[in-house]
Amino acid sequence: MMKKDKLNVAVVGATGAVGTKILEKLLERDFPASSIKMLASKRSAGQEIVAGGRSYIVEETVPESFDGIDIAFFSAGGSISQKFAPEAVKRGAVVIDNTSAFRMDEGIPLVVPEVNAHALNQHAGIIANPNCSTIQMVAALQPVKEKFGISKIIVSTYQAVSGAGAEAIDELNEQSKQFEDRVEIEAQLLPSASAEKHYPIAFNVIPQIDLFGDAGYTLEEWKMMNETKKIFGDSTIAVSATCVRLPVVTGHSESVYIEIDQDDVTVDVLRSVINEAPGVVLQDDPASQTYPMPLYAEGKDAVFVGRIRKDPSHPRGFHLWIVADNLLKGAALNSVQIAEELIKS
Repeated sequence: MMKKDKLNVAVVGATGAVGTKILEKLLERDFPASSIKMLASKRSAGQEIVAGGRSYIVEETVPESFDGIDIAFFSAGGSISQKFAPEAVKRGAVVIDNTSAFRMDEGIPLVVPEVNAHALNQHAGIIANPNCSTIQMVAALQPVKEKFGISKIIVSTYQAVSGAGAEAIDELNEQSKQFEDRVEIEAQLLPSASAEKHYPIAFNVIPQIDLFGDAGYTLEEWKMMNETKKIFGDSTIAVSATCVRLPVVTGHSESVYIEIDQDDVTVDVLRSVINEAPGVVLQDDPASQTYPMPLYAEGKDAVFVGRIRKDPSHPRGFHLWIVADNLLKGAALNSVQIAEELIKS
């Protein structure tokens, strides 16, 4: 299938924040597609999406939508993926899934191409795209792990509302207007649409993303902890996460503490190793106040790393600040890169 010169592609969740970015990246990177079918729910069918000077009409997602499709990108929610991904595979497509539906399933690769592209060799029709916060962290840490080893990771995230979808962006904008007008702020989506309580995100910080799970950690936090071990192929790494939602539209930020396995590694050496990592840009000069920020990472493909410093209380401990556009490297771009790796292999 991947030996075709041109591939038939489908994007499920075409009208969502990630789906539209997938289309943009396919066109921007000259992906070898002979056709791109945009799929969504029945209520979105008939909508027009304009990109790259072309018009795409959204179709309703049904099993027959995947007849003749070679690669199907899914970003319409876990329940949709569980329903239609097997149908796509049955009809001969390779599914690259952006939801959490299959990430921890045994036998389904969880892939960040710069880290574990080799895992694609084991796919049986479905490939999982990791959580957006996990992707940027492992991409930045991979060269460090490869050269020095990593025994512990403690991460605190500062996540943009776009990670909760286009509706969350709309709610932030509406709440900001309500705050300025001094009227009651209405909250319906965050921290999770299915949560019992909802809190405003405008001018606020919410220390909960998704529902709470075991041991007081949220499902988002468990995703980061479990996915990191699977992507690195190392269950012995101690990983702990705290995930927080901020009133930022696009771009996730992370404060990451790591403990490496080697002694006598300097900050300068760590900087040079990270600076050579594919897809990573070093922005680290405290003297000139140079460090990554989500406002300046928006729309860019890279993972940005700065504020690298040695922990004063642990000889092998280091702190890093990692920022990336969660809709691009955290979702759409990583998915397209997976497809590109499939073609290469």
